[in-house]
Amino acid sequence: MRLYSTDEAMSRHADRMCPAQAPLLAAFRTMDMDQRWCQRSPEQMLETFHWFAGEGFGLIVEDLLALPREPVIVEGFRLLPRLVAPLSAAGRSVWLLATPEFRRKAFATRGSLWQIANRTSNPELALSNLLERDRLFTNQLTTEVETRGLRAVEVDVELTTEELMTRVRQALE
Repeated sequence: MRLYSTDEAMSRHADRMCPAQAPLLAAFRTMDMDQRWCQRSPEQMLETFHWFAGEGFGLIVEDLLALPREPVIVEGFRLLPRLVAPLSAAGRSVWLLATPEFRRKAFATRGSLWQIANRTSNPELALSNLLERDRLFTNQLTTEVETRGLRAVEVDVELTTEELMTRVRQALE
C-alpha cells in the first residue's frame, strides 16, 4: 500500500500553476507575512486561501493517476469533500476533523506552532488568526461532509493512535 500526501506536493504544485490557473495563490504570493496573517480577518483568510478553494486539486488527481495501480491512502487538508466525493468509490473515504485543541497540540508537538507567526510583526495575533482560520475551515469541512452524507472521525487530544485507527476502520466498514 502506498501513501500519497497532498501536503508534500504543495510546493511542487504551486510552482506548476500560473496566475490564471490559481488567482488566489498568485494574490497570496504577493502579500508579505503581516498582510497574510495579521492584516486580514480569519474569515477573509479562509475565503481567499488557495488550497481551501480547491486550486491545484487537478494536479493531485494527475499525480494519483500516474501512480502504479495499487491501493493508496491519500491524505491532506487539500482533499475537499466537494472535490473528492465525485471521484471516490462509495465508502472508501473518511475525513479526519481535528478539534482546535488537537490542531494546536499537533503544531506544538511538531515544533511548528510559532513557525509562521514568528515571521510577522505581531506573532500572537498571527497565531490567533491562523488557528481561528483553521477552526473555521474544519467547521466548513464538517458541513460539507454532513451535507454529502460522507464519513468523518473527530480527532481530539484525548484520542490515542490506536483508537483513531479503530474509528477510521469502523467508518470504512
